[in-house]
Amino acid sequence: MTAAHDEAELLALIRERSYRRGKFKLASGAESDRYFNLKPTMMDPKGAYLAARTFIDRILPENVDYVGGLEMGAVPVIGALAAVSQSEGRPIRTFFVRKAAKDHGTQQVLEGMGPGESLAGRRVMALDDVATSGGSILKAVEAARAAGAVVDVALVLLDREEGASENLARQGVRLLSVLRASQFD
Repeated sequence: MTAAHDEAELLALIRERSYRRGKFKLASGAESDRYFNLKPTMMDPKGAYLAARTFIDRILPENVDYVGGLEMGAVPVIGALAAVSQSEGRPIRTFFVRKAAKDHGTQQVLEGMGPGESLAGRRVMALDDVATSGGSILKAVEAARAAGAVVDVALVLLDREEGASENLARQGVRLLSVLRASQFD
């Protein structure tokens, strides 16, 4: 399949499984007449595969060492991404950022790296499912930067086109997306 074909299939699947019209309060606190909950798409076998494939096509040219994002939005696609990238012979290392450190075990905020692995000095791409204001992405960026990572790019499945790109740019982060909300009009 081609990248354009994968994107068209992903758009159709999101429209079917994850897009709603109505009155909704978003995680950013804003109100909207359209809602994108990408979990039903990312948890669907075909959706997980397509999300991972479209991400791989955008991640590899960026030459990053790791990709990761904030729980919960980024976790489903990160798991699929790790598996699909390995199966294609183009492994991408992943991690996720907890919203709060565990109160037991290692009490880490960054999860998914093995003993001796670190983000220090590594180039990292922040991931999420949807970007509205960019707040969740910035939390992941801040956690990775606190661990010594260089983070100057982020990637989402869907940019709602409501300020995330501009907000992230002010923090030195360029936003890439597979799809844009305007494609659903």
